[in-house]
Parts: sequence; C-alpha cells; structure tokens
Amino acid sequence: MKGYCGNLLKINCTDLTLSEEPLDTDLIHQFLGGAGYAAGYLYDRIDEKTDPLGPENTLFFMTGPLTGTPAPTAGRWVVCAKSPATGIWGESNCGGHFGAELKFSGFDGIILEGKADHPVYIDIGWDHREIRDAESLWGLGIMETHRRLKKSDPLARVACIGPAGENLVKYAIIGSENRAAGRTGMGAVMGSKNVKAIVVRGKKRTIPLADPIAFKTCVKAIRDEVMDNILTQMFRGLGTSGGVDFYNTTGEIPVKFWTKGEFDGSYFISGATMGETILVRRHHCFACPIGCGRIVSIPEGPYALPGEVEGPEYETIAGFGSQICNNDLKSISYINYLCNDLGIDTISSSVVISMLYYLYEQGMATDSELDGLSPRWGTVEAAIDLVKKIAFRRGIGDTLAEGADAVGKLFNVDPDHIPTVDGLEVTYHDIRSCFGMALAYATSPRGCDHTTCDIYQTALGQSFPELDIISPDRYDDSDAMVAACMRLQDYRAFYSSVILCLFCNPSPSLVVQLLTSVTGEDFILEDVKIMGERIFTMKRLFNVKMGLTAAWDRLPEMVVTPLMEGGSAGKSPDWRKMLAAYYRLRSWDPKTGRPLTGKLKDLLPEYEEIE
Repeated sequence: MKGYCGNLLKINCTDLTLSEEPLDTDLIHQFLGGAGYAAGYLYDRIDEKTDPLGPENTLFFMTGPLTGTPAPTAGRWVVCAKSPATGIWGESNCGGHFGAELKFSGFDGIILEGKADHPVYIDIGWDHREIRDAESLWGLGIMETHRRLKKSDPLARVACIGPAGENLVKYAIIGSENRAAGRTGMGAVMGSKNVKAIVVRGKKRTIPLADPIAFKTCVKAIRDEVMDNILTQMFRGLGTSGGVDFYNTTGEIPVKFWTKGEFDGSYFISGATMGETILVRRHHCFACPIGCGRIVSIPEGPYALPGEVEGPEYETIAGFGSQICNNDLKSISYINYLCNDLGIDTISSSVVISMLYYLYEQGMATDSELDGLSPRWGTVEAAIDLVKKIAFRRGIGDTLAEGADAVGKLFNVDPDHIPTVDGLEVTYHDIRSCFGMALAYATSPRGCDHTTCDIYQTALGQSFPELDIISPDRYDDSDAMVAACMRLQDYRAFYSSVILCLFCNPSPSLVVQLLTSVTGEDFILEDVKIMGERIFTMKRLFNVKMGLTAAWDRLPEMVVTPLMEGGSAGKSPDWRKMLAAYYRLRSWDPKTGRPLTGKLKDLLPEYEEIE
C-alpha cells in the first residue's frame, strides 16, 4: 500500500539500542495509521498495572498515510501512551513540520521503550540513527532546546520537552516549533524515559503516491472547498482566538470558573484585538493553506516577550482570560509563552489555577496555603507565579502539577465541584451552550476533550451529511443529537488516524478520493464509517483494559448547573438521558461500559472473547 514508509524505529532507552520494525499490515488495514494504529499496537503491550511513568510504558509517535504529502494539513502526527494524567488512553495530536520530516527520514513512527539512566536525545537522519547525550540540554526551556539542536542544521525538525516534562508534571507537553502535543501528559512520559528531544532530518522529500494525477486533482478540489468555508476564513483571518467574541455571545466561553455566563472584557482578549495590537503574522503548518497560527510580539513592558513567539489559542485565552476575569491580552500572551517554553498544557494548567482563584474567593484556600500568593479575580501575578511553580513542582505547584483532582483532594472539594472527567480537566466549550458537548466530554477516549467530537461547531453550521452527521439545534438533547455526536466521534477517530487537521473539513467523499489516490486501495464512504467506529471502539477497549467502567462516564455538576445570565442562561442538558441513549446506540454494556459481543463481532472479532 502506498503512502507509507513501511518502517517503525524502535528505541530501547534502557540499553540505548535502536532497531527497525516493519509496519504490521493487519493493523494498517484495520486502523490505517496514526492513533488507530497506536491503539491496536499498545493494547497488547500495556495493562492496568502498567505505571504510566514507569519504564514499562510505551510512548508511540505515529504518522498517517497522508502525512508528508501535499494534501492540505497533512503534516500532522500523534503521540500515544498510557496517560499519567488519567491512567487510561493518552493521545495528543500535533501540527507543524515534525511529522512530515519523520516520514522524509524513512519512518512512519517511533517507539520509545524503557528508561535511560541519564538524559538523552534521539537524532534521526536519512543515513543515521543515534542516541546522544543530553546532559547539557536538561533543564532548558523548549525554545532554547530547539535553538541548540537546530544550530548545526536549521532545516532539522525537533520535538522536545521542557522542565515540566523533566519534572513529570502530569500534563506536560511535547513542543515542536510553535506547535504542541498538548493534552494527557505525553511530555511527562517522555521525561520519565529521560528523553529530552527527538531530532529528525529527512532527505527524500516526497511520499510515494498510487495515482499522482488523481491526487493532484483531488488536492485542488479540497483546497478550493476548504478555503471557501466560513470557518476556514475565520481561522485564517483571526486564528482560533477569532471565536472569543462569538463564543461569549452564545455562552460557550466559560467565565469565572464556570460560574458566569458572559465576560464583559471579551473584546479586549479577542482575535480582532490581537490583530490590532500584538500580531506580527500568520503561521502555517506543513502543507496548510489556512495558517491559523499567530506569531506575536510584545517588545517591552511587564509582559515583554523574547522576540516573536507563538500567540495564544482560544483555549489559552479562555483559561487565563475569562476564567480568571482577566482582560489583558498581553498578560495572557506572556503566560502562554511561559507555558509553551516550560512545557505545560495551557488547558489543564489554567483549570487548576482558576480553581485556586475560586477556592481563594470562597475562603477554602488561604494565602499561607498558597505560598503567600493571593489569587484574586482580574489579577494575573498569582497565575504567572503558579505556572512557574507547577513546572518546577515548587510549593503548592507540586500539588497543582498532579492535576485538578489532586487540588480537590487537598482542599476537600466536593467531587461535583472538581472540573475533571476521567481525571482530565474540562475544556472550554461550555456544555450549557451546546448540549452535545455533554456526551463529547463524558465519553471521549482520553478524558474530557473537545477534539474527539467538535459538535460545538454546530453553532457555525458544521455538518457532514454524506456521513449522516446532521447537526441538530445546539440545545437538543434528543436521540438526534446523540446520534450526531456518535457519528462525529467516529469520523474524528478516522481523522486521527489518516491524519488531517480538524480545521480542514472538505466533503468526506473528497477525503475518500484523496485516500484512494494516495494508497491505491479503493475506499468508499462506508469504509470511513466502519474504520472510524472500529478505531473509536479500539480506544474504548484499551480503556476498559485499564480499569475504566461505565461509572467513569460522568460529568461534575458544576459544568451543567444552569447559569443566570449570558447566551445560554437557564440551559442545561439531561445528560444522563443522553448517556443512556448513547450506550444503547453504541451497543455498550450499561454496567461495565464495555462494547457488547455483537458489536465486537462486527468491528473487532479478535477481541470478542477477551474480558
């Protein structure tokens, strides 16, 4: 099958050896690549007893069949393992150029096993594969690590961790040149293996295509369709921060730790304001016509940045803006820089920090318990200090580095007031603004997540009628919304394996044609549905093996309690009713949460008898 290099690079960090492993053709035919392949591969190698931060955990960097081709947004890659944040499926998806360069170096993926006894980095080129000493890099931020590793070859691509990954912060990221593999703590897993970085530099700049002429025709059609899309135009013009004002109108952006329905200062932290004040230029990932990335500059003042750096995305603006009632975009951009350089996920970190703001206001946490800090709404000094404390696990930062559940335990918080699902912090597309997000959050394979089911885009008209994904009214909690969420989850599971960016949404029939022209296999729309459901189900089986049950699929009451004001005032879904319907439509056991035998017989018969 075309579109693949055919090889994985396996690295035993314990004995510092490298070996090549051929792709498993059965896994390719079942799961394509990306996160699907990783789930099938890791299922047999990890169990409930595996310590996510122990040498027995496996960290899998993987690309898809489209990665490295000129297909729009086909530069993405995933990294997967058992998550230290949740103890279940860990997956993070990243853009930039690293994935394409990995394939140009001759590999579809990299497998890290064991643990080195000292800091190392992996150097992969077309004609060499080496494990090198990284003592001089240990302790450096992500930006300086990139600078040093690219000094001898500016065209090399780097994926590395910062101090947070070294210190095993449970939500540490892997940074790659203005992009990040952000959620579920894959940076901590990398740090636990004493691997500071992976450097890739390819030689062959093309990926073999089965039908280059058909591919070229399909790419043009996809570009034309994508660039005509209203969402694409918003992301191109304003980045993800373009959603701030709109989401404030609809009640989707959370405010004051999910207790308010609107934020008066939304304009001051919006994409429009960014464009008028600190924006330097757009940033494009490999083969991306959209360019949603924002490069910003703040040359002076209390929030001065070290040159031109990546600007904050919507989630970061919500987390360090409206969530702590902060309307200063420069301060948010500075915190964003700190998180990116230290190697911290901005969603999880902003959740635990805004949680302290709330607990402080309620009198449940005092200055003395917070190392003398006074986190008051509308101020940022405490947030800046807390980010640094988290990265180095200093003082209260040591607890915050464990996540919101640990913070809740320390301060005796009612579980219904701890914003986590399956141990992962709640993201910033408010359930009360789009009822489908209740299912998206409760049933995502990696814990609370908005990317495995971006049904919130229904407010902007997103739908895929070819796959029977018709977005109902956003306040619908009927079976129609449940079915739409389920099908969208399957399609996004397919996306995570092929791999394409969620901002690139051509007609699914065009994606099928694209995949056929690359691989030479005759794919049809029905294959997309089946493969997507199979991949989603495989991740669920992994979680059940890790100990997940139906009881885990719950939501904290704080994120569904109706608000008094804002665009979603008085709204709240009957999420338990929705969940029951979801289990029925998914054919999952309502007690164990495991896919039923009949469903497995259709999708994954080899797992039918495994309990």
